[in-house]
Amino acid sequence: MDPSTASHSSSRKGRGWRRVGRVTLLFVALVVLLAILFAVDVYIPAPLEKGETAQLPERTTDQEGRYHVGNNWLGQDSFGLYEVYIEGADLERGLAYGSLAKELIVHQEEVFIARIQKMIPGKHQLSFLKYFSAWFDRDIDEYVPMEYQREIYGVSRAFSDRFDVVGPKFIRALNYHAAHDIGHALQDLAMVGCTSFAAWGDRTADEELLVARNFDFFMGEEFARDKLITFIKPDAGIPHVLVSWGGFMGATSAMNLEGLTITINASRSSIPSGARMPISLLARTIVQHASNIDEAIAIAKEHEVFVSESILVSSAADGRAVLIEKAPDGMGIMDPDKDLVVCSNHYQSDHFAGTEVNIANIRESDSMARYKRMLHLVDSTAILDPSNAVTILRDRKGPGGTDVGMGDPSTINQLLAHHAVVFQPEERRMWVSNSPYQCGAFVCYDLRDVFARCATGQVTGPVYDTTRTIAEDPFVRTAEFAGHEHWQRVRMAITERVLTGNSFTLSPIEEATFVASNPKSWLTYAALGDLRKAENKLAAAIDHYQMALTLPVSSMQEKKKLEDKLVACS
Repeated sequence: MDPSTASHSSSRKGRGWRRVGRVTLLFVALVVLLAILFAVDVYIPAPLEKGETAQLPERTTDQEGRYHVGNNWLGQDSFGLYEVYIEGADLERGLAYGSLAKELIVHQEEVFIARIQKMIPGKHQLSFLKYFSAWFDRDIDEYVPMEYQREIYGVSRAFSDRFDVVGPKFIRALNYHAAHDIGHALQDLAMVGCTSFAAWGDRTADEELLVARNFDFFMGEEFARDKLITFIKPDAGIPHVLVSWGGFMGATSAMNLEGLTITINASRSSIPSGARMPISLLARTIVQHASNIDEAIAIAKEHEVFVSESILVSSAADGRAVLIEKAPDGMGIMDPDKDLVVCSNHYQSDHFAGTEVNIANIRESDSMARYKRMLHLVDSTAILDPSNAVTILRDRKGPGGTDVGMGDPSTINQLLAHHAVVFQPEERRMWVSNSPYQCGAFVCYDLRDVFARCATGQVTGPVYDTTRTIAEDPFVRTAEFAGHEHWQRVRMAITERVLTGNSFTLSPIEEATFVASNPKSWLTYAALGDLRKAENKLAAAIDHYQMALTLPVSSMQEKKKLEDKLVACS
């Protein structure tokens, strides 16, 4: 080869490699730049004033086993409920709570993330969820009042370093407060539905308000085990109590010292386009700053939300209850002209009742079945009191009182509630269920008594009213309940198998035991169909899906899913 030709060829190769190198460097620079822009865009600054620091204070332990930080304390009652009292300014409250409840906070995040990992298989999907959530919620701080940002920031100081790979502690804490919203918007009620009622006048034993609700937010049995009854005396606003879990400062079921109560029920929502105020923090704002229904409505009007929700508000000052129905595209009020409000997961106000989305929700979901069952039980009870309100919340029958097995979405008691609550607003009393679900004993708290005792800084003995406990459901001591617990564990294992492709299966004997534990539920056979379909045993899957369809399926939506699966296997 001519030396000059070889030299020219070598020169071209050199320029080619340099070009590849420049393109590679440009690509790397672009990726780095995009990463920086992403980090900057999703960055939420710490809500601290210049020079302000936020360190968890040291806690002490008294002779009864309660932790203390100043007048703030945390203990556990004899039934297993955790009780925490915090007071003062926002950051001060959050830091005290973080110090007192740090083990519960860390454990709850561990359980929550473990559950998410089971629901969403694969590192790539989890990474996508992580970055999607960060991007989606990048403006969440613009919609969360600074008071709650500072309180949540204080709480987040107790978060574990282990999950910093998921995101900074404060951003994780904020995002967890929007988990209910994102979950029900993207999965369209897959977290199942809550059912509640409020009654007054001739319907109740003393003609005063009575409110009862199931909170069916299910993230596994372990998630629901450590419930916190959180008493809060803020430096601005009304003292109030939340039924919650470690690290969560929003309101799902709550009452304040003025006798205003609030509970939330999800409704069908369009997929949100971006973060707004988490519904639990809107509910918290209402319970902290509203003393009557008009004030609650005014607060609700002030804030944008990104999912659809029914907010049941009852007021001792007004002696009645209303539904505030919030959605990204508006707000409606259902103010009854009678002494009863029943709420499930569809809208009832004039503003939303006739919308296409709401009509489809009523037609396709199980919301109306639970609404009608609740209405029937309330109407069938001559005089309502806390005890028979609990009996209603524990009802396991399907539409018309039929036996649809256990755990059916059309039932009021689906045996998966995080908690259930009964309120007597005029008396400032509330009853909270112990595990399991709403079947454990309901413990009574008198808010006037609790806050009066906490004001002294010397709390000893039980905080709950020992004379008003409503006994556990005898059902939890039966073989039938033990069978349900087995059924629930196997069904969750099947769901995990379908999602992740792990090695779980059932032998013929194990399958027969699973069926025997809940033979009248279509869910049993649907789960077996999903398992056999995942194993590519299509004939067996078809048999199970067909069996499921011979039983009362809880909704048109679920029936359509079964029919589609059956076609896919054929």
